[in-house]
Amino acid sequence: MPDLQTYKGVYLWNYVPNLPAAVTFASLFGHVTLAHGWKMVTTRMWFCLPFVIGGICMSLLKPPLLPSHHQPSLTPAPPTVEEIGYIARAAAYNATGSLILYILQAIFLVLPPILFSASLYMVYSRVVRAAQGEAFSPMTPRKTTILFITGDFLCLSVQGNGSGLLVNPNLVHIGNYIIVGGLVIQVLMFAGFLWCCISFNRRFRAHVAGSGARVDVPWQACLNMLYATSMAILVRNVYRVAEFVMGQDGYLMKNEWTTYVFDGALMLLVMVGFWVWYPSQLKLKATGEMIELRSDAAGSAGRERTARDSKQAV
Repeated sequence: MPDLQTYKGVYLWNYVPNLPAAVTFASLFGHVTLAHGWKMVTTRMWFCLPFVIGGICMSLLKPPLLPSHHQPSLTPAPPTVEEIGYIARAAAYNATGSLILYILQAIFLVLPPILFSASLYMVYSRVVRAAQGEAFSPMTPRKTTILFITGDFLCLSVQGNGSGLLVNPNLVHIGNYIIVGGLVIQVLMFAGFLWCCISFNRRFRAHVAGSGARVDVPWQACLNMLYATSMAILVRNVYRVAEFVMGQDGYLMKNEWTTYVFDGALMLLVMVGFWVWYPSQLKLKATGEMIELRSDAAGSAGRERTARDSKQAV
């Protein structure tokens, strides 16, 4: 096994990356991303583009830094730039002293869950409109999407600003606090989105049960998909918070397996779950000023009912 290398006397990695694991996850994410891209194009569900981009980014994972007592007198590399592509991770197996491979992690720290979340927010808005349940949503679909997407990018900005402070040894602790604060806000925002889904689910289900109204869209199945994928992203975000709170000497940053279990595997499950219960079962259909989403089956049933009504009228 190759030895750890340094960059100008500084260890960039805490361990030599596991080559088979990195190659395996890079291949898995590559295949799932291709599947998402194919399905997005064939179904013309362009709002799922963030999921495809997120899949490309999820060739990314963090390499923890060495504990401070392993590092020479130079300032330690910032612990916020700790995500690196699986491909770069595999390439770094024999080049742990490469700064270029290490810098890749700075770009993709929190990008994948933000992109995945953006698609989930838009799915929720379309489900509410499809079921014509705007009155039962805590916020209008448009406001829901704008609020949570804006919140996600606000969290990204906060964490980016915290990262900038880490290059100054005198401001490292302040930078860490800012980053943790941004991650906490991100967790709270996502918890708020889950509450929004649950609230709509409870109100709309009571309405359907009480009124006997017929809804020709699989709204409950779509919400169940949102619950599963959202919980996986939420657990991943909580893991990131714990990782930064524990710091460089913490267990999470010193053990590579936690990265694959609480980050890579969860994000892979999110992509697989979204692909299996893909919103292609909902089709856009314009009716006046209202945009409805109808499943293929529902559309066929509607056409049959229209034909029967026309015959009866004749």
